[in-house]
Amino acid sequence: MKAQMRKGVLEMCILSLLSSEAMYTSDIIDRLRLSQLVVVEGTLYPLLTRLKNAGFLEYYWMESNYGPPRKYFKITDEGRTFLKGLKDSWTEINEAVSLTAQKPQA
Repeated sequence: MKAQMRKGVLEMCILSLLSSEAMYTSDIIDRLRLSQLVVVEGTLYPLLTRLKNAGFLEYYWMESNYGPPRKYFKITDEGRTFLKGLKDSWTEINEAVSLTAQKPQA
């Protein structure tokens, strides 16, 4: 259950990051680490692929001064709609959990 919750939260965080700018994979990992979400490439690549295959992300290649071209991911319009739904669901779940946690024990 914890793994499924983490996966859903990571998808929301990745889409949120990409909603403001296109990013290279290592940039995504660095930004997630800054938020205390430790993610390795082996976890990130399958998530990015799944989000791309669902139509929520797309990518483009950009030449690099430091080696081979880099793949940059960016959110699609469909991804923005999906992200809004995720954020709405997150708010509802968070409020429900908070209310449940505040109820006095019988």
